[in-house]
Amino acid sequence: MAHIDAGKTTTTERILYYTGKVYKIGEVDEGTATMDWMVQEQERGITITSASTTCFWNNYRINIIDTPGHVDFTVEVERSLRVLDGAIIVLCAVGGVEPQSETVWRQAQRYHIPLLAYINKMDRIGCDFFGTLEQMRKRLAAKIIPVQIPLGWEENFNGVIDLVTMKALIFNKEDYGSTFKYAEIPHDLLDIAKEYRAKMIEAVAEYDALIMEKFVHSQEPLPAELKKAIRVATIEHACVPVFCGSSFRNIGVQPLLDGVCEYLPSPIDVPSIEGTVPHTQEKQKRITSDDEYFSALAFKIMSDAYVGKLTFLRVYSGVLKSGEYVFNANRQIKERIGKLLRMHANKQEIVSEVCAGDIAAAVGLRMTKTGETICDGDQPIILESMHFPDPVVSLAIEPATQAAQDKLSFAMDKIQEEDPSFHVKYNNETGQTLISGMGELHLEIIVDRLFREFKVEANVGKPQVAYKETITSAVQIESKFIQQTGGRGQYGHVVLEISGSVRGQGVIFKNEITKGAIPKEYINSVKQGVISAATSGILVGYPVIDVEVKLVDGSFHEVDSSDFAFRMAGSMAFTDGLRKAGSVLLEPIMSLEAVVPVEYLGDVIGDLGSRRCKIDLMTDRANAKVVRGFVPMAEMFGYATVIRSLTQGRGMYTIEPSYYLEVPKHIQESITGRSC
Repeated sequence: MAHIDAGKTTTTERILYYTGKVYKIGEVDEGTATMDWMVQEQERGITITSASTTCFWNNYRINIIDTPGHVDFTVEVERSLRVLDGAIIVLCAVGGVEPQSETVWRQAQRYHIPLLAYINKMDRIGCDFFGTLEQMRKRLAAKIIPVQIPLGWEENFNGVIDLVTMKALIFNKEDYGSTFKYAEIPHDLLDIAKEYRAKMIEAVAEYDALIMEKFVHSQEPLPAELKKAIRVATIEHACVPVFCGSSFRNIGVQPLLDGVCEYLPSPIDVPSIEGTVPHTQEKQKRITSDDEYFSALAFKIMSDAYVGKLTFLRVYSGVLKSGEYVFNANRQIKERIGKLLRMHANKQEIVSEVCAGDIAAAVGLRMTKTGETICDGDQPIILESMHFPDPVVSLAIEPATQAAQDKLSFAMDKIQEEDPSFHVKYNNETGQTLISGMGELHLEIIVDRLFREFKVEANVGKPQVAYKETITSAVQIESKFIQQTGGRGQYGHVVLEISGSVRGQGVIFKNEITKGAIPKEYINSVKQGVISAATSGILVGYPVIDVEVKLVDGSFHEVDSSDFAFRMAGSMAFTDGLRKAGSVLLEPIMSLEAVVPVEYLGDVIGDLGSRRCKIDLMTDRANAKVVRGFVPMAEMFGYATVIRSLTQGRGMYTIEPSYYLEVPKHIQESITGRSC
């Protein structure tokens, strides 16, 4: 995992070459990298979808998932981290800790994933290994332990110094770095190597009694003793071992592979997975063992032209064999496994069974969706699912012909199934179909797939911001839904208190009815009415968020009351409440980092000011300035072209969603067509 262009796919390609999985090294820039198999990835030179593979090193099997670095595809990182037991965060020695580095770091912390850090591109002009270490301490608050330091840098970088063995590793350029030799540490680097080795020993001493004893008595620990202590500290999330290298120049990848085997956990080293028993909500753990009841999490769906729907699984316990029936605990249904596949990017190897700890793909799970649990029907369990962010950009799409309507609907259903961060919504007011995603690039890739992969003929509008709606004051609203049609009528009566809540909380519904004013069986109907009304606000039809709704009173009729009546009463009360509580639009604010040459800084700052950007920080990086700030998404469409123009092609930027903020009144008026 890493920021875009830090070298994840290049590093993975070397790993596959050195482990014998591929016979020839592919390159990202040439579109020949094994893990970037999609046409769109090969054309753009970026990773779009996470690709998994399996390789062997020193008699260990390693499951690898190469994730995208672009923030638009952060959902791929999210679901990969959910099912893996360890991760390598790749950092660029020139760029250091970049915005997406921070994002993936936070994702790994959320899932308590042990980490290794790999500082790549030590051959690049302007690289700074020790500066990157300091950035990791400050910006990531990371407890890092360098286990290597570079042997030279920039054009003189030709190996690494292993602080555990206190040996220099010099890589052979003639055979793509396949071989390397051990040598004594050069005299000019010996002092700094000793300094960082002493820091390493001091850091791990508190996790190992033997190391502590030797540290106190100024004795040198053996390499095997140090490795054991570092492993314990890494698995306990107490430290992050740091490696370095240049994957493009084939330097440092084999020691990184050794580090994966020596320091990251195997499935039996991590705590047993915990889930809940359906219907009872009782907590239950599953031990990582082939002898345990079967349980697995579906973490990714992919369409395949030949076998149809592929469901990627992480097996947490038990054994799954092809042809068996499994139980989907979320949907309470049985499904049959057709084939089991071990994936190598987009290539497939048929296997007869998969065991605890494995990652595989299954054919035949028609109803299972991303984040759902499949398990043994006799001992069902629901494992923790995943968090997926809300889309921030939308655009209108419509079929070019009436005949293309069904094909478009089919294609969008398929992509929605694969990508939980892609949403499709039909706007009843305008008659348009809106597709929403995590950014311009995300939607651009999806539209390209619709045209090229699904052969859909469609017209596409301009990107639009995915606004939200909230309220500015608290109100109490009473609503009655009464219908008399000669026979049995309809009667629902509710009193709601509607107020604002904490940002990012969505719509919270609370039942505070006392003395049975409304029977319990109708409470959920009121909630459904409120939630349904909240999907489309009163200003422009955007979803309502950050609102707390309390059901405080109401009444019912012995004969005429029904679920439908109370659902309608709840919906009408909520909609009326939005009008009286001063609804306003919220817009997504993006965290921005722009890297620009010093001579163009003034022009870039001036342009960002015109885009309502709030500049937070400016720092130096090599011969450039780094500008950090927060800017509305609405102002950033087409900015890639603008920054290239302002800096003669030398500037670059990244943005990622940060928070929602109220839209200024004059802009809201232009959006809604009414005065605030």
